[in-house]
Amino acid sequence: MPEKIRPHKIFEIYQDGKRIYTKSLFPGKIHFDEKTISENGIEYREFDPRRSKLAAMIMKGCANAGIRKNDVILYLGISHGYTASFISDIIGPEGLIFGIDPAPRVMRDLVFLSQIRTNIVPLLADANHPEEYVNRISQADIVYQDVAQRNQEDIFIRNCKLFLKPGGYGLLAVKAKSINIKKKPKQIFEEIRRKLEQEFTVIDYKILEPFEKDHCMIIIKK
Repeated sequence: MPEKIRPHKIFEIYQDGKRIYTKSLFPGKIHFDEKTISENGIEYREFDPRRSKLAAMIMKGCANAGIRKNDVILYLGISHGYTASFISDIIGPEGLIFGIDPAPRVMRDLVFLSQIRTNIVPLLADANHPEEYVNRISQADIVYQDVAQRNQEDIFIRNCKLFLKPGGYGLLAVKAKSINIKKKPKQIFEEIRRKLEQEFTVIDYKILEPFEKDHCMIIIKK
């Protein structure tokens, strides 16, 4: 018999032994062909670690992702909104995601998603230039970044200094190949971790294989 869905140690994440889920904030709405399961009148959406660095981080044993109900999230590199749709479930109707991306094509998809998931606010902007959106967003409980650019740690540090509340958490998905294709990924990860430790408290660090090749996730607290 399949295992029953039960709470995971990560806030607002659920599990059945092999997979992880969120409670759907908008039951009956499927955005990314994700699988859903209904149990005791509650609809759960399967959170795929091969499609999301956050899900991969949780599956690798993350102890605390920092994200809570009612949080304000600044999401840098939100793309089409796959991961953001699950964060939308976690933070609930009183939470808010400011989604930053510079690509008009993905922003169009995100606008359609935000018409259903009303706690997502799409902003066409470049995370390299926070001055573009400094007057359009509030201070954030969480800064989440998934930006495949060479200076990704500098973008993260600058945005955390500007927008992250004291005591807030930052989650940085590092893509090694976007930084240097000649260096070993683990060397890049360690260099970025040390750089972040000069500014913040690093509370977790995981290499995301086998779910994501040449990626790690670093979680900081301000």
